[in-house]
Amino acid sequence: MQAAAAFNRAAFTARPLHRPPRPLLHVAGAEYALAGRRGAPLTRPRCSGSLSVGVGSYGSGHTPVFPRQQSWDPYKLLGVDHDASEEEVQSARNFLLKQYAGYEESEEAIEGAYDKIIMNSYSHRKKSNINLKSKLKKQVEESPSWLKALLGYFEVPSLEIISRRFAFFAFFAGWSIATSAETGPTFQLALSLVSCIYFLNEKMKNLVRASTTGLGVFVGGWILGSFLVPVIPAFIIPPTWSLELLTSLTAYVFMFLGCTFLK
Repeated sequence: MQAAAAFNRAAFTARPLHRPPRPLLHVAGAEYALAGRRGAPLTRPRCSGSLSVGVGSYGSGHTPVFPRQQSWDPYKLLGVDHDASEEEVQSARNFLLKQYAGYEESEEAIEGAYDKIIMNSYSHRKKSNINLKSKLKKQVEESPSWLKALLGYFEVPSLEIISRRFAFFAFFAGWSIATSAETGPTFQLALSLVSCIYFLNEKMKNLVRASTTGLGVFVGGWILGSFLVPVIPAFIIPPTWSLELLTSLTAYVFMFLGCTFLK
């Protein structure tokens, strides 16, 4: 019995003691203290949250918010009057974009207001042109019969055609001026007359009528130039320009008007 009691005491003494596990602390300060107690390097706990102001983070530069970005009136939004010019509207837009650069909603509001004002201005100009054409058409319809018959021989082509014809005859005029000291403008006048007849034939679809009309326009311009040139004050005309050159310039103008606006 004594031997069994001694064996039990020896077994109890050799058995390790089991202590209940200590709860794990999740508090940042407690973990920091435990890490230091265990010999681990002391590290400061991180903060995952950030404080935002406007669109920037805490500590960064604060971007101002456009105070009028919710306004429905584009003129009020840009701070301009309703009768402001396009230059004034563009200047206000550029100023506001520089002042509120970096804030996307403010930039979109400023650009949207600018686009609305420009589109309104374009629509107003378009309506004004339509109203002007309507007024002119109404005046023509109310004009006397002889004026209606006279206006029936004329037409207004597109701006592209007018600019092309003007550049074409301006080239011949410049060519005549450049070579006036050496030769006369005979060759340039001949080419201009042929071109005038060609342009008229494109509209009239009748070569005989186009040739007669073109020749009549040329002769009329030459005769009118012969009467007008002597009346022009001498100090206006360069001394190297001859009477023939000045008369040919008048003929170029008449041929341009004839092949462009005659039906």
